[in-house]
Amino acid sequence: QVQLVESGGGLVQAGGSLRLSCAASGRTFSMYNMGWFRQAPGKEREFVVGIMVRWSGGSTYYADSVKGRFTISRDNAKNTVYLQMNSLKPEDTAVYYCAAGKTMVPMSTTQVDYWGQGTQVTVSS
Repeated sequence: QVQLVESGGGLVQAGGSLRLSCAASGRTFSMYNMGWFRQAPGKEREFVVGIMVRWSGGSTYYADSVKGRFTISRDNAKNTVYLQMNSLKPEDTAVYYCAAGKTMVPMSTTQVDYWGQGTQVTVSS
């Protein structure tokens, strides 16, 4: 069982930056592939970024819409995964959810084993 708690959301102007954090409970955090999803009003929840467990190479995956602007990282010693968001755009406005996958990097909602409660990110133009 893993519990995920996101933080770091807020209001930022277009072109600005935010860093989201996702703190995980439990001793098995390092065994989980992690990811971030987002959901804008009236839209489906969509994949944003993902990162593999370290012993599988720690590979990262990005949605085309955020490549070059967002960076995912993890600190297994702190049981935390981060999402650094730069050059934010109004279309990045959404609730951002942290996600954990046991067997693969969660790149669709059906691949997620655990969800965080979400944190709101609002980008003003």
